[in-house]
Amino acid sequence: MQEVTGLLAIYTGKRHRLSKPELLAPAGNLEKLKFAVHYGADAVYIGGQKYGLRSNADNFSFEEMKEGVEFAKRYGAKVFVATNIYAHNEDIEGLEEYLRNLQEAGIAAVIAADPLIIETAQRVAPKLEVHISTQQSILNWQTVQFWKEEGSPRVVLAREASLKEIAEIKAHVDIELEAFIHGAMCSSFSGRCVLSNHFTDRDSNRGGCCQSCRWKYDLYDQEAQLFADEDEKFTMGSKDLCMLEHIPDMIEVGVDSFKIEGRMKSLHYVATVVHAYRQAIDAYMENPDTYELKQEWLDDIQKAANRPLNTGFFYDTPGAEDHIFGPEDKAAPYDFAGVVLAYDEERREAVIEQRNHFKPGQEVEFFGPDGTTFKQVIERITDEQGTELDAARHPLQRVVIRTEQAVKQMDMMRKRLRS
Repeated sequence: MQEVTGLLAIYTGKRHRLSKPELLAPAGNLEKLKFAVHYGADAVYIGGQKYGLRSNADNFSFEEMKEGVEFAKRYGAKVFVATNIYAHNEDIEGLEEYLRNLQEAGIAAVIAADPLIIETAQRVAPKLEVHISTQQSILNWQTVQFWKEEGSPRVVLAREASLKEIAEIKAHVDIELEAFIHGAMCSSFSGRCVLSNHFTDRDSNRGGCCQSCRWKYDLYDQEAQLFADEDEKFTMGSKDLCMLEHIPDMIEVGVDSFKIEGRMKSLHYVATVVHAYRQAIDAYMENPDTYELKQEWLDDIQKAANRPLNTGFFYDTPGAEDHIFGPEDKAAPYDFAGVVLAYDEERREAVIEQRNHFKPGQEVEFFGPDGTTFKQVIERITDEQGTELDAARHPLQRVVIRTEQAVKQMDMMRKRLRS
């Protein structure tokens, strides 16, 4: 556990409502929702077709929401919907009907920042919990107290909140605290960047952020170019957040919901990251005194990482070393290859739905939430009629391979990328 002066002295150990931290995962579409829940998420957050900050995600229709809620219920999980834009006048029409439809679909909570959306949800859809979005940039206990008095059972803290600040908040206010523990960080103050608006007329606070901080730039001092044309271009994106090594601190300080960022991320990313954190949380809660961080969890995170990782603002204010000003180290050495659709125990053959090209002679790794973890070389590939294939070439193609160990439906197969 990393030392934070006075941290545990501030927090008395009292928890509000949640006896075990909730693992909250992103889901950009219905398939990702199902895999996030199957791989261990206690709740997922999604976007509808209005009022959310990820306009480029697939997003959910009301029918898809209902199907997602029914699937989640089978695992005892919940579904939240992000309604966290700051609304303009033209956004007001239809808001009441939209929120009522969310309630009817069985959504457990909305995540909101705009007082208009917060008040309207409380008034017209009282069965929906209203969680205050990180877009409110909450960093102090008096603001948390304000939102508690306004009727919210949970606030999502600003990404810039430190562990000491969280401990002080928890000591003063008995309300659920949600904090991001993994994923992309904003190189500006979260939710306050307007580069996208300026460069592309895409409003960051209405779901249109084009991630301008990760573009490649030429640098000039007045009119003098600072680098030659052949030099690497300048970027200014942040490293990604990863708190897997510090789960004990996050639990002991009193965070109630551990939030993973990434509604735009791949199915493989969501399943891999959720599964790693699920194992760490469960292991610590089972016996804090004997808890040990396992290297295999860290290795799995690296298999899905898009960028270098750090601990954000939790222990200290990030410096220049926590940003990416030039070429990135490509962190993820693995690629998502396929999903297990079915397994024949007698023949020891799996039906795989292809997600990226693979072929005989290639080493792959199977993994799943119920303990499946092994590597093998693919000996032979056939189609479902038994015709031998030289490769699985086509997206969503169904093929059959023999596996060295038993696998289950919804287990995943990944391949190592060539160095």
